[in-house]
Amino acid sequence: MAKAIPSRSEDYSLWYNELVKKAGLAENSPVRGCMVIKPYGFAIWEKMQQTLDQMFKDTGHENAYFPLLIPKSFLSKEADHVEGFAKECAVVTHYRLKNDEEGNGVVVDPEARLEEELIVRPTSETVIWDSYKNWIQSYRDLPILVNQWANVMRWEMRTRLFLRTAEFLWQEGHTAHATKQEAIDETRQMLVVYATFVEEFMAVPVIKGVKTESERFAGAVDTFCIEAMMQDGKALQAGTSHFLGQNFAKAFDVKFANKEGKEELVWGTSWGVSTRLMGALIMAHSDDDGLVLPPKLAPIQVVIVPIYFKDEQLDQIEEVVNPIVKELKSMGISVKFDTRDTHKPGWKFAEYELKGVPVRLAIGPKDLEKGTVEVARRDTKEKSFQPIDGIASHVSELLQEIQENIFNKARSFREENTKTADTYEEFKQLVEHGFVYAHWDGTAETEDKIKEETKATIRCIPLDQQEEDGTCIFTGKPSKGRVLFAKAY
Repeated sequence: MAKAIPSRSEDYSLWYNELVKKAGLAENSPVRGCMVIKPYGFAIWEKMQQTLDQMFKDTGHENAYFPLLIPKSFLSKEADHVEGFAKECAVVTHYRLKNDEEGNGVVVDPEARLEEELIVRPTSETVIWDSYKNWIQSYRDLPILVNQWANVMRWEMRTRLFLRTAEFLWQEGHTAHATKQEAIDETRQMLVVYATFVEEFMAVPVIKGVKTESERFAGAVDTFCIEAMMQDGKALQAGTSHFLGQNFAKAFDVKFANKEGKEELVWGTSWGVSTRLMGALIMAHSDDDGLVLPPKLAPIQVVIVPIYFKDEQLDQIEEVVNPIVKELKSMGISVKFDTRDTHKPGWKFAEYELKGVPVRLAIGPKDLEKGTVEVARRDTKEKSFQPIDGIASHVSELLQEIQENIFNKARSFREENTKTADTYEEFKQLVEHGFVYAHWDGTAETEDKIKEETKATIRCIPLDQQEEDGTCIFTGKPSKGRVLFAKAY
């Protein structure tokens, strides 16, 4: 099964695409740019969703749902917002079909044109702030801490499963506050939530920073982000948190009476992560044999494969394995005992390796005689024989070790492929292979020229940026600190 996947060194892009399909994560749909997320892929997304959802609730947020269709006039109310999304919008113009008079199926009824076109949601700031106008009258109504799990549509010409699709799944948080500082604190808090999730659950190290003005979310005052390195040295934006200032409050006239009875505009934030995280998970850890999943997000954490030649041998194996399965489940570990007789053990080994199951146990008649079980870990491919007694505790500790090892490996890779550059020539060479910290003069013009010549962008101005006098690699003008450059997805 895994042999059908090209190697990363041979063709990284093809490796990724084939792995997504062969591992049963997703496939292209009949609609160009849209995808079908298959059950195994959705099971991983569900674990991400459940974890994040609890993290949001632990920080005081509630879930709600807002319409998929947004009146076109709403997007016109915030100038930067409409400019940022206008070219990506799918538009509903009619509300009815009819049978073609010439018998060629159905056609759009020209008499059913909408008075006002509707936009298929590219993001929900406008429709949500229209609701907030009705929800907020007094300081007592604030803060509003709302999250929405939804699908969005952004017309994409060049698509890739999970990484860039026209329709994708995500969550979008939208909060409203009485003061500027509260909104800024919220924006930064959610960035930390994202970074914690990506590092502790996805096992992907990230760099926290703020976007430059030209890379900022349309309609935001500031955009904070986390950036992760993939195995080809490219960056992937793994999450964003936006301080909206009072921009949307002004656009939708959302005001509140403060404690003194004076009317003020509300302060806002929005923040989101999407199924792009699935792409990050795949590209950060997987190898030429298939997925490598961190145990915390693996739908199946442990698979047990019986090796037998006669039915009575399977009965003996089941007597030993069933209590192990029960104990593992009682420890909160997801386990599958694969007793299918339609596939041989070797085929099953390859299948679970391809699907990235963190731990595989194999047990046969000889193992029963010895009182041992073969334990194989997906991350290092190491195998060992462990006593059947106490195997559940061993597996539990092993899963934690695998989670840590996957993170440490990704962090070491990032460190090895992160450099500093002091000249433009040096920069152009280094940015082909990873992250580069370099001085920039702070102008959008220089940023654009570097992007045009090298295809590298400023991923962020790191939050932990050290003040350091230097000169811009491109113009030679003064700079107070290095920013993070990389080619990106």
